[in-house]
Amino acid sequence: MLEKIQIINQRFDEVNDLIIQPDIISDQQRYTKLMKEYKDLKLIVDKGVIYKEALDNISESEEIIADGSDAEMVEMAKMQLDEAREIISKLEEEIRFMLIPKDPDDAKNVVVEVRAGTGGDEASIFAGDLYRMYSKYCSDKGWRVDVVSQSDGTSGGFKEVIFEVSGEDVYGTLKFEAGVHRVQRVPQTETQGRVHTSAATVMVLPEAEEFDYELDMTEVRIERTTSTGPGGQSVNTTYSAIKLHHEPTGMIVSCQDQKSSHKNLEKALKVLRSRLYDLELAKQQAADSEKRKSMVSSGDRSAKIRTYNYPQGRVTDHRIGLTLYDLSNIINGDIQKIIDELMLAENTELLKANDDVI
Repeated sequence: MLEKIQIINQRFDEVNDLIIQPDIISDQQRYTKLMKEYKDLKLIVDKGVIYKEALDNISESEEIIADGSDAEMVEMAKMQLDEAREIISKLEEEIRFMLIPKDPDDAKNVVVEVRAGTGGDEASIFAGDLYRMYSKYCSDKGWRVDVVSQSDGTSGGFKEVIFEVSGEDVYGTLKFEAGVHRVQRVPQTETQGRVHTSAATVMVLPEAEEFDYELDMTEVRIERTTSTGPGGQSVNTTYSAIKLHHEPTGMIVSCQDQKSSHKNLEKALKVLRSRLYDLELAKQQAADSEKRKSMVSSGDRSAKIRTYNYPQGRVTDHRIGLTLYDLSNIINGDIQKIIDELMLAENTELLKANDDVI
């Protein structure tokens, strides 16, 4: 473990020197990445200092015990030795997890797309429930949620809703939500009390900065139209709504949430860039056998990941076999306990893979 910490210390010193170089400071992309690496490395370096102190305490205690000339000192040394060994065991486990290579996208903001799937009006209502669940969760975390576009369901909820989430380590937290979510309950329109199964698909895209994905604007056709739906005097009078057509992929992104055409264009480009960046990530994951094997990775968007069963008041995450009988709190935004379990499962897999490499 000391050898691994020493390697981290050397890299920390290198990065510490690099971030004060004028040519690095002037290169925003490289400077941002190095500052993120600096913060991550510092956490391990600080933990390594505590680990080294604990090792020194063990050596000191063992020397006093071996000398044995002072009975009182020996007794104190034995107590210190037990404490230090307990600390060492805990620190080694913490450092092992900290040494797991981090996904560079984990710190990014995200674009979340929730779409109604099978189930007609009930699927749209469920998509609305999921949007509110995520909005409440993000609000409790102190994250900002901005709607990019929405298509309302005929009986409530959304056929589709796209929103941005900004905050700290958003993608690293929400990426586990990508996939197909199922709901089992009696719809409001059901007269005979039968339980129906409906579904909604959630996509979580790391928000791509311009230096993450260089969008060729000659491949993008911009269509400006009047906004539709509620929104006051500007609706149907000004050409503020934006629809982007990405010619190579056939991808279409619309945004009319803002009154300003410029702001709608900015938001639409952000979503388009993030979708295209996510396509590149999906290709990389497909080529990475370890990620493809992962139980909790978000690679397969057609995979059924979670079921919300209202009659039994339970939520089941099928990737890790987790069942919680706390549906009312979970659908109201209390999803941290599920995310924690998914993170633990993923980190355990990554830890095994990392131990094989190191």
